Amino acid sequence: MISKTNKSILIFLVFAFAFFISNLLRSITATLSPVLTSEFNLTAGNLGLLAGGYFLGFSCMQIPLGFLLDRHGPKKIVSSFLIIAIIGTTSFALAQNFAGLLISRVFIGIGVSACMMGPLTGYRIWFADKYQQRANSWMLMVANIGFVFSTLPVQVLLPIIGWRWIFIGTTFLITISIFLILLFIPSWNHKIEKNENKLEGKLSEIWSNNFFKSLIPLGFFNYGGVYAIQTLWAGPWMIRVAGYSPLESATGLFWINFIALIGFFVWGYFLPKISKYNLNSFKLMKFGIPISYLVLLSIVILGSKVGVFLLTLYILTSIVLSLSQPAVALSFPKHLAGKSLTSFNLIIFLGTFVTQWGIGLIIDLSQSFGKSEIASFQISFFVYLLCCIFSYLYFILKNKNLVNE
Repeated sequence: MISKTNKSILIFLVFAFAFFISNLLRSITATLSPVLTSEFNLTAGNLGLLAGGYFLGFSCMQIPLGFLLDRHGPKKIVSSFLIIAIIGTTSFALAQNFAGLLISRVFIGIGVSACMMGPLTGYRIWFADKYQQRANSWMLMVANIGFVFSTLPVQVLLPIIGWRWIFIGTTFLITISIFLILLFIPSWNHKIEKNENKLEGKLSEIWSNNFFKSLIPLGFFNYGGVYAIQTLWAGPWMIRVAGYSPLESATGLFWINFIALIGFFVWGYFLPKISKYNLNSFKLMKFGIPISYLVLLSIVILGSKVGVFLLTLYILTSIVLSLSQPAVALSFPKHLAGKSLTSFNLIIFLGTFVTQWGIGLIIDLSQSFGKSEIASFQISFFVYLLCCIFSYLYFILKNKNLVNE
């Protein structure tokens, strides 16, 4: 008989494998951007939209996922949605034009949309409260393992089998993940409200919650923007601003994501210890987030001198944003875990879609006004920085009002 601890580890590892695949697919466009840009003649706006197509599909499913997860549980929902991901990866491998690539990316985003919120919903029920932040941080560590494998390993495979066969390979991995989930994840016995009106009322309760509302701009621009840079624009920055070769860029992305992986592991390990010193999520975000702004400002100012080091430092100093997800989950009753987390995930990944596409559009627009490519990247990142600063100020002011109340 499997002990409770070993069963928890098994549950985590099975979900972690699915989440690994999700994040491999999420960030693979950063490595593939040179070959896709060349083969399909993509502009910066096209590239941003293509990468963002994943996040568009992903974000559109978050509200329905909240209801589905609370009703049917992670086992049924995650495995069912992954079938859609198989359709997406297969069609991406066969795509002959930009429209085919974009539609496939949207399907991939829909298919893997439950791979984070499904596990977190289950953890909220199956794991003790004191382990929520650690489970969340280590899932984000797994995300970075996916990011790592989407960099140098993909770049090495490109000249050997080509990008189309790489996507066929991900289809095989998704199939394995579905079987593992069906075999090892517990069935859902969690009781929910069956009255549809009550369910709708609960959702409106989430969106009217003051703490949740204070996190909306922060989740959209800051959290969503970090993903936008980590999963796409760090790669083109290194190639088109810093002058890296595609292989050097892939190697740089490898180290960015590998160091971030270590960062999330350390962060997850020390979080329970930090909480003993009365440093709650709000305080850590209040004092930690501005550090990332200083790094981002340095990136904008230094331009072509910026390489792997500062881009990595920006991702590391943004790790504190990961506290927002368990903070949201712990702000609501357990039976609202699915809807609260997926509501916040909607904000994050809609922000990633808008930021990825928006940065590309600003780059194209700046170049149309005669700005150099390097200056265009600097302008787009500066606009993104301003959006982040305003969202942070809203978060602080909104929570000051809550404290005063």
